[in-house]
Amino acid sequence: MTVSAVYRFRKATLADLALLKAWRAKPHVREWWGEDESDVDVDFDDPRVLRYIVSTGGQPFAFIQDYTVHGWSDHHFANLPEGSRGIDQYIGEPEMVGRGHGTAFIRQRVQKLIADGAPVVATDPHPRNERAIAVYKKLGFVPIGPAFDTKWGLILPMVVKRCPA
Repeated sequence: MTVSAVYRFRKATLADLALLKAWRAKPHVREWWGEDESDVDVDFDDPRVLRYIVSTGGQPFAFIQDYTVHGWSDHHFANLPEGSRGIDQYIGEPEMVGRGHGTAFIRQRVQKLIADGAPVVATDPHPRNERAIAVYKKLGFVPIGPAFDTKWGLILPMVVKRCPA
């Protein structure tokens, strides 16, 4: 069931490290993000990646990041138009999963990225992550090729140019 909610995106900082590590340790997150937390211990000031803690009702419950797909010469989305952004996210609080929050806050962020000029927004779920793929399809994302291995793991490349309201 979808919950009507207002979402706030606050830039993640080093002060959020314990929260991010706690979320990453939860089985429903670890299933798709793995047990390696090396990507949690990152440079929060890296200009290529914008990281946010997502809250509703004053309570943080999710993480989302967006990044320039041209920030790495060997990135699998480097062939997309200049200005394109990639996204990754997860809901950290298990009781918030399956209630429509993912679709809603991803929609809000993708609409902002497109309004700010991104010609394409890309994402790369694991091809067996049916829940994530269903959410992305609801938001207008379409696969742009078959699943393939990257240095970040097995992915299904998907893109959207316009996100429905």
